[in-house]
Amino acid sequence: MTRRTFLGCGLLAGAAACAFPGTAAAALTPPRSRRSLCFYNTHTRETLDVVYHDGTGYCPEGMRQVNHIFRDHRTGDVTRIAPDLLDLLFSLRRRTGTDAPFAIISGYRSPATNTMLRKKSSGVAKKSLHTRGMAVDIRIPDLSLKRLHQTAVSLKKGGVGYYPKSRFVHVDVGPVRYW
Repeated sequence: MTRRTFLGCGLLAGAAACAFPGTAAAALTPPRSRRSLCFYNTHTRETLDVVYHDGTGYCPEGMRQVNHIFRDHRTGDVTRIAPDLLDLLFSLRRRTGTDAPFAIISGYRSPATNTMLRKKSSGVAKKSLHTRGMAVDIRIPDLSLKRLHQTAVSLKKGGVGYYPKSRFVHVDVGPVRYW
């Protein structure tokens, strides 16, 4: 390609961008991709492989399925799981490079369950983000707990707790903090 042809193509592209600005912007915007996650609930033994975002928005049916698998296994109560918690898990999955399911140790907790757990352990927060669908305790079978923890901390997207004796990492979409 000669310099003159190259410059001509550039001028033509510029003219097209002025004539059709929406089309030009769309061509420069990276395509949105669908987001999916896999889960295994350690208490109910249920599995879920779900598309929760189709690239244009959150999928109501996928979100309903997520809400169900994250439910309080003690009471059966279901709440709306924060979409940004799923986005955090999606980022965690991409950063670790694993396709293994997230093992859910504790997702949503009803206020009654949270109160009961607080009586048994000083490590349960009175105003836990689990009670608002904004936190989950997880592990990934093919990933060391230490690497999962380090990767979650590196995202700087919320709270991260490390519980090696109980074999899980807590992640939430509250303020950035670590313990």
